[in-house]
Amino acid sequence: AVVIGGGSLGCQTVYHLAKMGMTNVVLLERDRLTAGTTWHTAGLLWQLRPSDVEVELLAHTRQVISHDLEQETGLETGWIQNGGLFIASNKQRLDEYKRLMSLGKVYGIESHVLSPAETKDLYPLMNVDDLYGTLYVPKDGTMDPAGTCTTLSRAATARGATVIENCPVTGIQVSTDDMGVKRVKAVETFHGTIQTPVVVNCAGVWATKLGEMAGVKVPLIAMHHAYVVTERIEGIQNMPNVRDHDASVYLRLQGDALSVGGYEQNPVFWDKVSDKFAFSLFDLDWDVFMQHIEGAINRVPALEQTGIKSTVCGPESFTADHKPLMGEAPEVRGFFLGCGFNSAGMMLGGGCGRELAHWIIHGRPEKDMYGYDISKNQNYKYNELLGKEYTFDYPPHHHVIKNECLTCRHGVSVFNMSYFGKFYLTGPDAKKAADWLFTADVNKIPGSTVYTCMLNKRGGSEADLTVSRLEAGTANLPLAPEANGDAYYLAIGGGVAEHNWNHIKTVLQDKGFNCLLTDYSEDMGMISIQGPKSREVLQEILDTDLSNEAFPFSTHKVCNAAGHKVNADFVKSGKFTLERMGVVYEAKPHLKSPFDPSNNRVKGIYPDNYHNVYKANTQ
Repeated sequence: AVVIGGGSLGCQTVYHLAKMGMTNVVLLERDRLTAGTTWHTAGLLWQLRPSDVEVELLAHTRQVISHDLEQETGLETGWIQNGGLFIASNKQRLDEYKRLMSLGKVYGIESHVLSPAETKDLYPLMNVDDLYGTLYVPKDGTMDPAGTCTTLSRAATARGATVIENCPVTGIQVSTDDMGVKRVKAVETFHGTIQTPVVVNCAGVWATKLGEMAGVKVPLIAMHHAYVVTERIEGIQNMPNVRDHDASVYLRLQGDALSVGGYEQNPVFWDKVSDKFAFSLFDLDWDVFMQHIEGAINRVPALEQTGIKSTVCGPESFTADHKPLMGEAPEVRGFFLGCGFNSAGMMLGGGCGRELAHWIIHGRPEKDMYGYDISKNQNYKYNELLGKEYTFDYPPHHHVIKNECLTCRHGVSVFNMSYFGKFYLTGPDAKKAADWLFTADVNKIPGSTVYTCMLNKRGGSEADLTVSRLEAGTANLPLAPEANGDAYYLAIGGGVAEHNWNHIKTVLQDKGFNCLLTDYSEDMGMISIQGPKSREVLQEILDTDLSNEAFPFSTHKVCNAAGHKVNADFVKSGKFTLERMGVVYEAKPHLKSPFDPSNNRVKGIYPDNYHNVYKANTQ
């Protein structure tokens, strides 16, 4: 394996690959270790985040930096445990921190919710007049980028890995195998070519250019990211690091001074990323940075009378959903990503380096890394709109949602489900592939539909979906592919459609199945009609008997709907669906137990036909 980029992620990945027993590992750095974005990072490590997986990733980083490396090498990494303090200037933020404290208890992370007065006792220089409270984590701390990466490289080379500095990558060779699959073949440098089936892109803001060498799209963007270092502040010694999420400011202890930084609302983009940029900085734009100064002075008033000793403004990479990019690229097998860390590469590096190493060696990470996986698909506009509704209380439109639920339960409702994935699996080895992919036996007679799962090599669940076995021969629907042998239609939840697509494609490639997987997700929409009156709607548009006797559970048949030929499936739990040009009508039968409005809860729901769903596909 060739890891490209000698920053936090590159060094952590090489270290963990070597620690897992892989000795034929090379790290290539175009300049010297940390020369890109790592050397100027603040190096903060906060142990608590809202995600349990991220808490585990952070805990592993802390373990490696504060304990493991020193035990293995006898060298200090520069770890400083001075604690961390999260600022809550409103009730909602304090509620969030109370939940973080509860999550921390599960993982044995000591934390305390402090009152403003208790916060003042802990941090006498802090203004607490506008605070609701704080979250104090005594064992948070600060990492030293140079010390950490140097020690990681020493530990990795001691286990057989090779680290080569001043070795820019000039190209990545990609070959196409007999099945038409693109795979990594070699890495080209000024000093020679390395034959390898695995490349790991840990190049930070340069990751996009590196991806282009292999024909891989890396969706991140480079921005100017800054902090300033103050003159000496009397009384600041041994104080915890401070993070004010609402003011978008952090205060990092730096000896007897503070580093002050944050996340800009109007950032400066670095449009022309230079390959010559190493241990370099930009000029600080004070018009952009002043928002952080104002927030910091409000929190620590002594800063207003304190001079600035130095400024640091360097490049950092950010992604659209503020999540890192990890895993094997869909375009090229053997090309892995470990980049786009949104200035959190130091603190997530240990955990993510271990998961990436596990991904490379075993084909998948050990933890649930779906949120970071490059093969996921994201509707960022939807996430942006949804983010405005986030609350720990009832959402603003709770009464609207209640009315919709009641209407659906007692009448009829319409839903747009066009985001669903719709795939066809055909070809000579389609049956072999289906037997390997799906946990249930989907090889019933043509005309059957089966609800099933897909598992991974460790027996974990990758997905649940419905699989319909189609008649062989000429396609009887306009968009359905023609298949002379076995053929299957796969209906998959839209949020995981891209992930499922890549999982199935990878299995077909690795097993060598002669199959064609085609994606009709964009060509077919889905509209769902639900509620006890929806059977009446369906019966008006379908020219077939919808009774259980005439249309048994887990079957499908071709019929007509409003003048269009459709493939109707009767597949699951009391819902009717009909896809016409992807249009789907979905309905639930009458429930025996009514909704109880007195406590807004459903009491004992038992549908008359609990497993009934009619589903039809048409163009």
